[in-house]
Amino acid sequence: MGKNEKKSIKRILVGGAGGTPSNGFIQSLRESPEPFYIIGMTSNCYDLCKAKTDERHLVPWAYEKDYYMILEDIIRETKPDFLHVQNDIEVLAISKYRERLETLGVKTFLPKNESVEICVDKSRTYQIWKEKGLRVPKTLLINTEEDLKSAFKELGGKIWLRATTGAAGRGSLPTSSLQFAKEWINFFDGWGKFTVAECLTSQTVTWQSIWKDGELIVAQGRKRLYWEFANRTLSGVTGITGTGVTISDPVIDEIAQEAILVIDPAPNGVWAVDMTYDKEGIPNPTEINIGRFFTTHLFFTRAGLNMPYILIKLAFNEEIPPIPKKIDPLHPGLAWVRGMDTEPVLTALNQIEEFKKGLEERRKKYGE
Repeated sequence: MGKNEKKSIKRILVGGAGGTPSNGFIQSLRESPEPFYIIGMTSNCYDLCKAKTDERHLVPWAYEKDYYMILEDIIRETKPDFLHVQNDIEVLAISKYRERLETLGVKTFLPKNESVEICVDKSRTYQIWKEKGLRVPKTLLINTEEDLKSAFKELGGKIWLRATTGAAGRGSLPTSSLQFAKEWINFFDGWGKFTVAECLTSQTVTWQSIWKDGELIVAQGRKRLYWEFANRTLSGVTGITGTGVTISDPVIDEIAQEAILVIDPAPNGVWAVDMTYDKEGIPNPTEINIGRFFTTHLFFTRAGLNMPYILIKLAFNEEIPPIPKKIDPLHPGLAWVRGMDTEPVLTALNQIEEFKKGLEERRKKYGE
C-alpha cells in the first residue's frame, strides 16, 4: 500500500441486530483489531432499538414475500461488503439467495445450501447420522396420533418431544403422558413437525467451529452448567445458557467432526454441534447450528478467540490472526456467567468453586 492509500473500512450488514446472538457478533467485531462500519437490520422493531450499529433498518420476517425486495433495497442504499445473520430462518433465506447477493457485490461465507437445508431440519439431520452409524438418541417423526402411541410403546417411560425446526428449545417437552404429549402437539399444530426421542441426561456441550473449503480452521468446546430460567418452562430447556465453561475433550472433538463430515465432506463457514450425554456418559449429537454462531460466542471473544473476526478475514481471503492451536485453543475452565439485564462476566470455574468452599467452611463453624 502506498503512502497516500487508505485501507477501506469493510461495511458489514448484520441480521437480527439488537438480539443477543447478533449483538455478540457485532461486539466481537467492535473488539477486533480493525474498524468496521456495521449496518444493523432486524424484523423486530424493539430489538432494533438495542442495536449498537452505525445504521439501523427494519425488515420483514425472512419468510414474508417482500423480504428479498426490502433486503435488496437496503443493500443498494447502504452498500455492504458482507452479510451475516444469526437465526436459522434467516440463514436459510440468505443461503438460498446467495448468488443474487454476489451479483450485488455482497459476500457471504456460508456452508453450501444443501447442507444448510439439512441442518435446519433436525429430523433430516438425525436420519443421516443414524444411517452413517453415529450414536444418536432414537428419534421418531410424529405424523399422526398412531405414530405417537407407537413411539411411547417403542421408547417406553419418559420421552422427549421437540419441534423439527427452530432454536431455543422450541416446542421441547419431556413427558411420560401420552395425553399430555398429544395435547402439546395439538397446541403447536405440530403433526408432521415434531419428533419424539428417548430422554438423555441434562448434561450438554457445544462444539463451535469454522471451516474453509473442507479444512478445519479453528474449533472450541463449551459445556453448559445450566439453563437460565429453567424453572419457568415445562421442559427445563430455555435456549438461554446460564453459565458456560470452556472444555477440551478429545472424545467431543472427534464426535463433533464426524457429525459434521458425514453431512458435508467439504464444510465451509460456521458449524456448531450441540451434543447431549447419554446415560453411559457418551455425548450424542442432537443438532447442528449451521451458518451462525451460538448465542454466547462473545464468551470466546472475551477469552481471546474472536471467531466472528476470523470468519470475516476468511471471507475476504485475508490472513487470520494467529491461533495457538486449531482445536480447543482456549484454556479449559473459563466461565461465562450470564443473567437478565446485566453484563455477562468472564471468570474461571475455580473462582466459583472458591465461593462454594468459603460457604462450606462457614457452615462447619456451626456444625451444619
